[in-house]
Amino acid sequence: MPDYGHDLLFGTFLTPTAADPQRVLALAQLTEDVGLDLVTIQDHPYQPAFLDTWTLLSVIAARTSRIHVAPNVANLPLRPPAVLARSAASLDALSGGRFELGLGAGAFGEAAVAMGAPKRTPGESVAALEEAIEIIRSIWRHDGGPVRIDGKHYRVWGAKPGPVTPHEIGIWLGAYKPRMLRVTGALADGWLPSSFYAGPEQLAGMNKIVDDAAAEAGRDPALVRRLYNIGGSFSGTGAEFLTGPAAVWAEQLAELTVIEGMSAYILASDDPDTIRRFAAEVVPAVRELVDQERAGGDGAWSMPEAPGTAFGVTPTPDDGDRLSAERVWNEDDRPAGPAPEAGRVYTAHEQASGRHLIDVHDHLRAELTELRGLIEQVAAGSLEAGAARSHINTMTMRQNNWTLGTYCESYCRVVTTHHTLEDRTLFPHLRRADSRLVPVIDRLEAEHVAIHGVLERVDQALVALVAGTAGIVELRKAVDLLTDALLSHLSYEERELVEPLARLGSH
Repeated sequence: MPDYGHDLLFGTFLTPTAADPQRVLALAQLTEDVGLDLVTIQDHPYQPAFLDTWTLLSVIAARTSRIHVAPNVANLPLRPPAVLARSAASLDALSGGRFELGLGAGAFGEAAVAMGAPKRTPGESVAALEEAIEIIRSIWRHDGGPVRIDGKHYRVWGAKPGPVTPHEIGIWLGAYKPRMLRVTGALADGWLPSSFYAGPEQLAGMNKIVDDAAAEAGRDPALVRRLYNIGGSFSGTGAEFLTGPAAVWAEQLAELTVIEGMSAYILASDDPDTIRRFAAEVVPAVRELVDQERAGGDGAWSMPEAPGTAFGVTPTPDDGDRLSAERVWNEDDRPAGPAPEAGRVYTAHEQASGRHLIDVHDHLRAELTELRGLIEQVAAGSLEAGAARSHINTMTMRQNNWTLGTYCESYCRVVTTHHTLEDRTLFPHLRRADSRLVPVIDRLEAEHVAIHGVLERVDQALVALVAGTAGIVELRKAVDLLTDALLSHLSYEERELVEPLARLGSH
């Protein structure tokens, strides 16, 4: 999908918790204070634990001066379209043109019916939404005559338009299924899905439905802004969507803009620190990446170049300490790759791949520390061996069988988020790019297999402990051997690959 060229917007998606109204207002004010563009509120009028969204948006608009406000998304069955249109126009007028209308066909049907909403099938709900959009736009017409729409679900006959809106309010539809996506393309100003229900990998197909429907209706698909409710964590390695450092968030969101055409990112969080960090670290980085790509891009996504600097990614050294008398391999016969070119400088983009490799390894080192802690809990009698085994089996290092394909899949997901994992793997690329690295790659692959074997020994020692056929001593020996092998291997891999990754790239 293309970059539709819309200006970037960033905002928050807040929970209207009735138990602490002042906190919700404070988060809305924070959204403005940190420089974001939009504050949105989920709309579930049947939820007694929530404040009424429309009332809350009115107070937020009154307490702020710059930021736009919107329901995310308004529940149509409980908000008749003619009244909804006048409410929207009024709030837009009172706020100085700062209101947008997120709108949905209605979810949680039984709860809405209990509040007096009509009972509709999914198909009827979509048809009612189409009628509602026509009514809303007719009420907003500045120079139109009386509104006369005799629909199957709504009848407005003789209502006068107004009040006048200071700006053209956008109608953003929360849509996921094909029929709703087609309505979005044909009628709406924006598409507003959530990453929790439509992951990044689904956007291309859904965008195509919107675009095709727009073209069929005689509209330019670029008229439909693409917004995205998102959530994530700043912890983790970046192996999953929006889980990792702010730089990972920035790369992934910038990619969605230039490849999938998304242009507004609305953070679902009620945590003030997360909101601050999103605004301070993610938003400016996304804007910079997208601006640079739009200024010099050729349609293919590539991270922008920064001025060249001396190589600044430092491989983690091997301290030489060993816990076990046993050795998994002979470290003295490890091959070395070519020496770095003297005086060579590397851009920030070139250094990023090596940095990501070290980030992945740091996650594995942290898991190793956690594993050793679990074993000590077993030794102290505070944790059952079976429970420890179950937990260990969920760790990344245990799920990763250390064969080339699986390792590269995990690694490449972190190093690059803009190429399909099936088509791109790290080691084959490095082999092709520089034949001098072949002995190093072969050795690393062999060590991956060996580490898998050591992990199996840890598991066998846990099984023996559970069965009572061996004690904690054997388990500690296996974990000590794993510690020696893993830490040694990670340091060797960083030493040999960080510079080639900068020089040759990861794909």
